Amino acid sequence: MPELKLLTDQQKHFYRENGYIKLDNVLSRQEIDEILETYDKLFQRKQRENEKGLEAAWGGDEVKKLSEGIKASVKSIHNLQMHNAVFTRLITHPKLLDALEDIMDTPDILLHHTKAHIKPPEKGAPFPMHQDYHYFPYKKHTMLAVFIHLDDTTPENGGLAVYPGSHKLGPLEDYGLKEDKTGKYHYVDPQKYPLTGATPVHAKKGEIVIFSYLLLHGSFLNLSTKTRRMFLLQVRAADDEPTRDTHKSPCQDLVLRGKNVSRDANIANRHEH
Repeated sequence: MPELKLLTDQQKHFYRENGYIKLDNVLSRQEIDEILETYDKLFQRKQRENEKGLEAAWGGDEVKKLSEGIKASVKSIHNLQMHNAVFTRLITHPKLLDALEDIMDTPDILLHHTKAHIKPPEKGAPFPMHQDYHYFPYKKHTMLAVFIHLDDTTPENGGLAVYPGSHKLGPLEDYGLKEDKTGKYHYVDPQKYPLTGATPVHAKKGEIVIFSYLLLHGSFLNLSTKTRRMFLLQVRAADDEPTRDTHKSPCQDLVLRGKNVSRDANIANRHEH
């Protein structure tokens, strides 16, 4: 039986050159509706339990400047697959994994983590341009982000923005650490890579943007009357290894497709006996 591919050669070329690709043929309307219903109920429950614990807006002078004097906010929940099987089905969706296999050029794909962000209307916090690399660096740089839009998204309601082709620059200086000594926030030099100079990524509800963790990306302040909801999945190739022991998450290294023959998997197996 011939191998099926979700991406065209032109799309794969676009990804290699630009570091990201937008897809609109992965999730059905029924699947999106089920995800949204479950997503909203989860956030409602978590906000009743501990709304302050959901706050995920970054600190620092650069974020204050981008927030235009507003006390901006982003609500976040991590590890959604630990809350509901709807999200487990999402991260193991066959068409999504077909797309990732096309892009990563490997049949062996592991979970790193998941999270969700809600940017509330009229005060949805911005994110300066950054690389995800600084949060969880890997040797071969196979880490990808899968950004699933759960609302129609534009710059006006806090949408994503990227510097196309910036993944080819490799890891850049971690400018954010100079400003925030906790090391919690990581972003690149805002004078060299301002959010205003980035390319906005417009997306419809259900569309998915897949990008390299080396791609410079950020997002705008949401001053609109519309909420922006998103779900983020991050994955890596099974033969890649971290250069720093950081960012541990439940289900990390779960095999989403193929197999895991890495040293870490062998160590985990030995610990079980």
